[in-house]
Amino acid sequence: MTTTTDIDVRQQAADRLAVLRHEQQVGESRLHDLEREEAVLRQTVLRISGAIQVLEELLAEPDRLGG
Repeated sequence: MTTTTDIDVRQQAADRLAVLRHEQQVGESRLHDLEREEAVLRQTVLRISGAIQVLEELLAEPDRLGG
């Protein structure tokens, strides 16, 4: 025989499961967004590193800059 307490416990478990599934979905979505953001940031840092390297090479050769 199923008691009211059993039904309450099952309902609480089902409610918690729904909350956890939602939190998982939100977390996975946020993680995906962060991975995209990381890729963009890595590209930006790579471009900056390249620009630094070019400028350092130019400054290392004063004749190229008329110095």
